[in-house]
Amino acid sequence: MKKIILLAISLVLTSIAFAQPVWRALEYAPSGEGRFDDVFFLNESLGWAANGPSGNVYKTTDGGVSWDLKFHTNAYFRNIEFMDENTGFLGTLDGVFYRSSDGGETWGALALPNNPDAICGLDVVDGSIVYGCGAWFSPAYIIKSFDGGSNWDFIDMTSYSNALVEVLFIDENHGYASGSAFSGGIILETTDGGDSWTEIYNSNLPGDYVWKLQLMENNTYIYGSIQSNSQGKLIKSFDSGATWVEKDFPDSSVQAIGFVSPTRGWMGGHNSGFYETNDGGDTWTNISLGYNLNRFQFFNDQLAYCSGDTIYKFEDELSVSEFEQTPTKDIKIVIAPVPVKNKLNIDIYYEHVDNLLIQLYDINGKLLEHLKRDRVADAGIKSYSFDFNYPTGTYVVDFQTNDGRRSYTVVKE
Repeated sequence: MKKIILLAISLVLTSIAFAQPVWRALEYAPSGEGRFDDVFFLNESLGWAANGPSGNVYKTTDGGVSWDLKFHTNAYFRNIEFMDENTGFLGTLDGVFYRSSDGGETWGALALPNNPDAICGLDVVDGSIVYGCGAWFSPAYIIKSFDGGSNWDFIDMTSYSNALVEVLFIDENHGYASGSAFSGGIILETTDGGDSWTEIYNSNLPGDYVWKLQLMENNTYIYGSIQSNSQGKLIKSFDSGATWVEKDFPDSSVQAIGFVSPTRGWMGGHNSGFYETNDGGDTWTNISLGYNLNRFQFFNDQLAYCSGDTIYKFEDELSVSEFEQTPTKDIKIVIAPVPVKNKLNIDIYYEHVDNLLIQLYDINGKLLEHLKRDRVADAGIKSYSFDFNYPTGTYVVDFQTNDGRRSYTVVKE
């Protein structure tokens, strides 16, 4: 089962009045601390959801009507995907990669070559081939298995990218990976199973990430979401990546993307819920539902799932319940002294376990330094201090966590 890969869809208008499918939060979705980073359904009824901060995996066999907790650990779960009803894989941001052979009832840690720090993207190509990638906080690498996850190869991607978020394959040889290079958000393409890669898109704005990808229309249409320091975007190509169109999106921290036709689709991110377009991204409407979106999975133009602060389902509006929106939780950041002298001191108040990346940019958006990559094991306050041996002027300190991205302007005296 491919994530967010759709067959060609024809929307037929008739004079018969049918209830239109809508997005709603599942009434009995599992509760979690922070967002559900991923949801994966093998078919319309059988699915799993991974909650990041809680370190919980849930399973449903009735299309999301009920869920059972199957696995818990202290790792931050980033993604989950199954080959079949038994064999599944679970990526974390904490240096551990899991496999289940019994439908998610139990999970065992796998040894991977080069001990990658995190697996941010997963894609099962068929019954035995699996690709993964990481990490959004760098470095960049691909893992792949041709025997159902028993053995793995490691591909160093640092010559192409400094961070990878998403991997999506058409077959065992032809696929895409997306993330960030020092020059901007990028999409890479391979036709030889990852041995070599070609850059087919670059946003040319440092700090951008191409966060999620979607393929449509026999894989000739490619959609992507750009998370940015400045302007979030929808990008799309209707010629297999030869040319690209960019459309502005209201949220700079956009991550999730899902289209059911060239004109109708949804995007959302840390600070926004579902934004809908019916004109291919020229305009967007906030449908005032949820927040913290990360993953769409479509089966057809009448059924889909999405992960965010809870689990969402796209179906007949008469069969799902209303959702009461909850305010977004956020970390609190205190920077001192102000103005900055020779030291940059930062206190961060964490609501839960987290991952942190701090980067420094000049006022024109040029990346100057990766200041810190940190795993946060517990809620509470953590303090960081950095030498600030930069000339007098204005700088931007960019913070990325599992709850979102935010930037602060600081002045050096």
